[in-house]
Amino acid sequence: MEQTYDVVVIGGGAAGLSGAVTLARSRRSVLVIDRGDPRNAPAGHVHNLLGREGVAPAELYKAGRAEVAEYGGEVREGTAERAERTGDGFLVTLAGGEQVRARRLLVTTGLVDELPDIPGLAEHWGDQVAHCPYCHGWELRDRRIGVLATGPLSVHHAQLWRQLSNDVVFLLNGGPAPAPEQAEQLAARRIPVVREPIEEVLTEDGRLTAVRLDGGRVVDLEVIAVGPRFVARSEFLRSLGLEPAPMEMNGHVMGLRIPAEETGATAVPGVWVAGNVTNLGATVAVAAAAAQTAAAMINTDLIAEEVRDAVAGHRRQQETMFEADAWEERYRSSDAIWSGEPNVQLVAEAAGLPAGRALDVGCGEGADAVWLAARGWEVTGVDISAVALERAAGHAKAAGLADRITFTQADLREQPPREREYDLVSAHFMHLPADARRELYARLAGAVRPGGTLLLVGHHPDDLATAPRPMHFPDMMFTAAELAAELDPAGWEVRAAEKRPREGRDGIVHDAVLVARRRG
Repeated sequence: MEQTYDVVVIGGGAAGLSGAVTLARSRRSVLVIDRGDPRNAPAGHVHNLLGREGVAPAELYKAGRAEVAEYGGEVREGTAERAERTGDGFLVTLAGGEQVRARRLLVTTGLVDELPDIPGLAEHWGDQVAHCPYCHGWELRDRRIGVLATGPLSVHHAQLWRQLSNDVVFLLNGGPAPAPEQAEQLAARRIPVVREPIEEVLTEDGRLTAVRLDGGRVVDLEVIAVGPRFVARSEFLRSLGLEPAPMEMNGHVMGLRIPAEETGATAVPGVWVAGNVTNLGATVAVAAAAAQTAAAMINTDLIAEEVRDAVAGHRRQQETMFEADAWEERYRSSDAIWSGEPNVQLVAEAAGLPAGRALDVGCGEGADAVWLAARGWEVTGVDISAVALERAAGHAKAAGLADRITFTQADLREQPPREREYDLVSAHFMHLPADARRELYARLAGAVRPGGTLLLVGHHPDDLATAPRPMHFPDMMFTAAELAAELDPAGWEVRAAEKRPREGRDGIVHDAVLVARRRG
């Protein structure tokens, strides 16, 4: 219950494991819940599965579980009994009461083959009693095959089996006779029609040998081909309001399935189906392929949700990260969030300037202000955070420079500095939305005296593409050239507008540096 999986897959057959591998390879957290009774368990081999032709079902599923685990997915034995929607996904309850949470569900519970109620028939299911000529036909070729009529498609099935054997018998089992056109087709292919009801399937030494008809006649056979009624295993899905519906093929109902879109999406948002639970005629390969498609759609759906959440969070952060409450919370989170050393670009540009009055914008914990004051400057340090200013004042006092620094809590967007007041205006890493930044920087430029220096430094936007950054707001980044273009050349001499390398915590980073002198 502590973990919410991206996807819980209900059913661990070919479809479920295929979907789980696809999702796990996309780095999704996946749990497969499987009760261990696949539909094809009675069959000896799986066919028409490229590269794994003739593999035993148990061997295939063992390999599939290993592949799921290889990519970080989990497989758990159990029976999922019901699910209910929660605020962030689904709560799945297993037999015994265990519960797991999921953001999305992929249901691949398969189907049940409902065979005609003929004594002895079910005992040979999956071996000498088969339903699919594509799944079993090659192995049963050239034998004497009885095709048991169970519906309108049975005549077609007889023709399919006739492709595999010259000795095919059509068993009506007391049902309606073929239409004249169908009877002609059967006769043309030398497929005799046996009309009587079947009393039982006869066996000798474990082998199917014949059927006994009503009235006692015996028809020798080696194989019985039967089209069962296919019924989706839908008990779990009913708890989500999904009910089975008839599935038609060539205008005839094959059985009951869970309706879904081609992608596997059901009428319940967040729930997908794949394999025989929705496609009654799917072979192993088709079921696995459908689950791969459904898994890709689930991953796409999760990504869309994550993008929506990220955009909402990004907007919230953008709206609040420059406000006083956010900065107070950030400073309170740690005893010190900056290194205590002055910014390197300040040292590089101000070391040779004659001391005067300086405005340190966004002074934080006061390292730049203390460095300037130690070199004779009279400094005004401005910050939006009271916590930061309290620390800055403590550092100034410890350095014996408190009399040279005035710390002021202010938001310069609302309380701009006085014009032409300072010999140096220094602002480092003041990243704001573009319009707000241009307005603030214009006010900072206006605070520089004639002959004074404007120093503006920011994170260079090129670094966004070279290393992950916790702050990723491309629209708030700028180049020095962009800043220089916002200054009137008649009033300013741009002395530097550069991209400069700097040693950061994780290697070399780059600053956008503008140094400009107001003309006298």
